[in-house]
Amino acid sequence: MMTHSFPLPAGSTIGILGGGQLGRMIAMAAAQLGYRCHIYAPESDSVAADVAAAFTCAAWDDAGALARFASDCDVVTYEFENVPVGPLLALAPGLLAPGTAALEVAQDRLNEKRFVTELGGAPAPFAAVDSADDLAAAVAAIGAPGILKTRREGYDGKGQWRIASAADALDEGVFATPLVYEGFVDFACEFSVILVRGRDGEVRFWDSTHNTHENGILAHSKLPAPQIVGEQLAAARELAQKVAEKLGYIGVLTCEFFATAGGPVFNEMAPRVHNSGHWTIEGAVTSQFENHVRAICGLPLGDCASVSQRIVMDNLIGEGALDIVRHLSDPRAHLHLYGKAEARAGRKMGHITRVG
Repeated sequence: MMTHSFPLPAGSTIGILGGGQLGRMIAMAAAQLGYRCHIYAPESDSVAADVAAAFTCAAWDDAGALARFASDCDVVTYEFENVPVGPLLALAPGLLAPGTAALEVAQDRLNEKRFVTELGGAPAPFAAVDSADDLAAAVAAIGAPGILKTRREGYDGKGQWRIASAADALDEGVFATPLVYEGFVDFACEFSVILVRGRDGEVRFWDSTHNTHENGILAHSKLPAPQIVGEQLAAARELAQKVAEKLGYIGVLTCEFFATAGGPVFNEMAPRVHNSGHWTIEGAVTSQFENHVRAICGLPLGDCASVSQRIVMDNLIGEGALDIVRHLSDPRAHLHLYGKAEARAGRKMGHITRVG
């Protein structure tokens, strides 16, 4: 039966909305602490369900299935930010952590940028775009080159177009969905601030890695980060904590930044555990996945300190990612494969972390 008495005792059930690799790693961390997990996802080939105690495969708007799932759970969380908010409003108050407020902000890039600006953050210059005329006005005001993005959906480089002028986006199909135009940011490097906030309001941070992307997909996260990241970390952490506190957030929250000559520029937030924090499994005293479980279950938070200042996490993407023998020929490699059977171009199949 559902309970709202925290901390949750061992043997309680954590519901996870979404069936991908992030849910898989949350479930593995939860099992280590004695919890069972129930996965809810619309796709039948869930890699998270492979390591969970129960699995409900149903549409997000299947009210009956969602209610039965919720009745089996003592707390519910989510592993990605595009779970529709509407159906979640039927869940019992207090059951969902982090809650729907973070989803409502993160699911719309325009709302997200406005939200962060109100908190004193500095995103790239931006403008709403709903037509070719809007884009022309945005480019005139902000300048080019820039990035045209869908306001909703889109990840790992999808739903984004780098344009040198408004004419580059004259395909009328582009304007079938609400968009946002962002000015180009001249940055030294990219980094993320990953924090965990407990039910008592305590906030802890992991070290920030230098993140590099290839074809819009995170490829590597490394410690130590360049000096400029350290110089801008306090300001970036202050903003990330303001975001968490404004949202009444519980769990792991990620904010991505560009390190620039003028200070940290906010890129986007992810109300969940994050790819750039996978290194914490071996590289931190307490991983992002374990601390997310601790937070939503009302447990004391674990130490986020790094066990070494030389850590590299490499994503395994596309073909060749499942070559276990080759990966483990390096005795330092901590290999994590996500249980996906088919390797495709641009598909995250796993990661390797090397510590020290």
